[in-house]
Amino acid sequence: MIKAKLFPGVVLALASVVAVPTWAHGNQNHGKPAGEIKLEQKDWGIGAPSSKATRTIEVQMTDNMRFAPNRIDVKLGETVRFVVVNAGKVMHEFVLGTKRELDEHAALMKKFPNMEHDEPYMAHVEPGKKGEIVWTFNRVGEFDFACLLPGHYEAGMRGTINVAKK
Repeated sequence: MIKAKLFPGVVLALASVVAVPTWAHGNQNHGKPAGEIKLEQKDWGIGAPSSKATRTIEVQMTDNMRFAPNRIDVKLGETVRFVVVNAGKVMHEFVLGTKRELDEHAALMKKFPNMEHDEPYMAHVEPGKKGEIVWTFNRVGEFDFACLLPGHYEAGMRGTINVAKK
């Protein structure tokens, strides 16, 4: 048996290789503090600071596994502040993406239901609380939003966003 105190460098190196971050959907809102937005272009747009929002849209999430509204129209280049309100008694989330991306992510959520996310296009909202996403729609097309918690997506908790030219 090798004692850790004899090989601290090896133990530290192994710990850094073996240590894997854990992702878990906790019962808290995982919103980013202002100024810490990861600006990464996605097929459906890019995150934006709250100060850039030109329109606010409130979206209700309910325990009947629905969003209201479930269809949203925006203009190309518009920066929208989504205020997502969990009007239910269980955790819900609002995730922007393409249908393909959301389908893939929903499948992963089934395998790893305790995954935690910290992306600017996701808001995890406790019952009775609000979350916020600010997003610039810089691509024309039809995109989607959904709750990817296991069972919610499959129950129909999804909606569409149509981005049209100005």
